[in-house]
Amino acid sequence: MTMTYEEALAQTIAPGQMFEVVEETIGGVTNRVFKLAPDTLGQLFAATRESDAEFIIYEDERWTFRKLMEHVDAFAAALVNDYGIKKGDRVGISMRNLPEWVISFAAIISIGGISVSLNAWWTQEELDYAIGDSELSLLIVDAERLDRAHKPAHERNVPIIVVRSDELDPVVGNVARYESVVTLGNAMPLVEVTGDDAATILYTSGTTGFPKGALSTHRSITQALFGFWSGVTVANLRKGDDALSASGYPPCFILIVPLFHVTGCVPVMLTSVGLQLKLVMMHRWDPATALRLIEAERVTTFVGVPTQSWDLLESPEFEKYDTNSLASIGGGGAPAPEKLVERVEGSFKKGRPNIGYGMTETNAYGPGNQGDDYVEHPSSTGRGRTVIMDTEIRDEAGVALPVGQSGEIWMKSPTLIREYWRKPEATAETIVDGWLRSGDVGRLDEDGFLYVEDRVKDMVLRAGENVYSAEVESAIYEIPEIYEAAVFGVEHERLGEEVACVINLKEGMTLSEDDLKEQLIARIAPFKIPSRVVFSEERLPRNPSGKFLKRELREKYFQD
Repeated sequence: MTMTYEEALAQTIAPGQMFEVVEETIGGVTNRVFKLAPDTLGQLFAATRESDAEFIIYEDERWTFRKLMEHVDAFAAALVNDYGIKKGDRVGISMRNLPEWVISFAAIISIGGISVSLNAWWTQEELDYAIGDSELSLLIVDAERLDRAHKPAHERNVPIIVVRSDELDPVVGNVARYESVVTLGNAMPLVEVTGDDAATILYTSGTTGFPKGALSTHRSITQALFGFWSGVTVANLRKGDDALSASGYPPCFILIVPLFHVTGCVPVMLTSVGLQLKLVMMHRWDPATALRLIEAERVTTFVGVPTQSWDLLESPEFEKYDTNSLASIGGGGAPAPEKLVERVEGSFKKGRPNIGYGMTETNAYGPGNQGDDYVEHPSSTGRGRTVIMDTEIRDEAGVALPVGQSGEIWMKSPTLIREYWRKPEATAETIVDGWLRSGDVGRLDEDGFLYVEDRVKDMVLRAGENVYSAEVESAIYEIPEIYEAAVFGVEHERLGEEVACVINLKEGMTLSEDDLKEQLIARIAPFKIPSRVVFSEERLPRNPSGKFLKRELREKYFQD
């Protein structure tokens, strides 16, 4: 017998259940919290130490939980004994998705350090800012990132550990190979860590041109994890089966998004640790390779941005591979077109579409939509009120609006970040009395479903990557020929949005689109560089306060 959502939710969070919910006041803010959620992330990893089950599948490597924890223990010992890492010290990770990323993360948070996730696509200039802003005590990189990271780290006297490097060319500064640092068999140092201690800093692009470090505690992340898992339990009760393994195969995730993003780190990687599931890790995103791995490893859960679901369905190899193991296809990071929901629902034997509305500031937790609910409400991101999150729609004065009216989406949950690292003004602007101002515009319907309609923030959401116009404009204005530049997003069928700009040159100056892009390569990451460029001979239109009329520019130049 199937249950209603309300019945399944009540049973899931009832007293005595794994996901029992109680009220708790932390820092003057009262939230619903999971009573039995672990205090720290280190507890999740420690629980896997004796398991011989397969954890990470990476290319031709197969890592058990036991093998991974041997490396975690030994690396943590090196961090404390050889590098003097203390509780609260920041340790940066700059590498592609590798087993050593997970090892580094687990070692850092287990000894009370703060894991600082650095975007692997950043330029040297962007890395330099984050290394200085977070005041790193140590930086861990892969061989590909060493060239970019070495100069800024060396100039700031930050030692580097490099993974997957057969040998090191002569370099100036304190650089060591992972293999020379780690001695397997060394024990995990004993450091007292609590749920209130800081665990992670994830950088999110800033509207002022500089990224902000979103700092989370151990408790906020473990609460988010229990939030994801309780949502699966509710779905299971409603359908009478296991939403993660409805296809009949053991639950298994494929990692197709970067670990330096909150989605890859929390709902995918840490869920695999906490539930001791197999995690298939891709070297880089490629739909044909993903299809091959889905068949070979019997992947059940595909979590990414809508672009990747689209890529999978559009791949010429789609019909060649068996995707019957997939039970859930979707993710978040960007709105999904209704057509994509329809295609996912009709393209897999048992796989159902899903989407989540979370962000770095909520540790990816938020309203989620899946299965029948998603098919019936394909433009909604799910119920606004979740197990441990409340959602309100408010006007510019912060007053809650009635059902059906559009306004800014505010969210309240124990999963919120504690602060933006050393940016009290930005923190106070975003988190008000325990509520997060999302910067997004949306509405709630009579059934409580949330619809995200637009963004208050001047941001382009390109294939799940946040690109802030101010940051790109700042880089463009460094080019001498530029007089005015307005950057904004335009719709793109596969990416969701792409970065566009309209430029007015200084009188008598010339600049080609290729020249523009070439000069931006050294300043900003490739995904931030405008793919649609228009040169206007006229000054760009502004409103009375001097702001560019970007909607007018979008309609004039990019109506197609």
